[in-house]
Amino acid sequence: MNLGISLNTPIKEDEIIALYSANNWSSAHKPKTLLAALRNAHTLVVARVEGKLVGITNAISDGHLVVYYPHMLVLPEFQGQGIGRKMMEAMQEVYGDFHQQMLTADGKAIEFYKKSGFSKAGQTESMWIYSGDDH
Repeated sequence: MNLGISLNTPIKEDEIIALYSANNWSSAHKPKTLLAALRNAHTLVVARVEGKLVGITNAISDGHLVVYYPHMLVLPEFQGQGIGRKMMEAMQEVYGDFHQQMLTADGKAIEFYKKSGFSKAGQTESMWIYSGDDH
């Protein structure tokens, strides 16, 4: 597999919508908003195999102390091949020394993030106002 990982490279609407739809994320139904959000992320990591978009993750950050990772997606047929790990390694090159790195995980993503060094923070609980229906 000829995997390429890049930071803050251009993305196209059709490839983003295909990736989010393949993972059943409700934000695929808001293409303009989703693309604007991704393009305005502090850092965007893109994974491609032979030019095809196979994964994406993004970060929202103050640039100094705190980072939040809202999205991490890999096409289902490419999952389990280390692509998510490589994307997270790219994020750690940028944010590894930050005081606080946060994310929300559910389902099988929980184990992935635990293997990446994340853990539940004390007695904290995830809370949100969320307009989607996929969680």
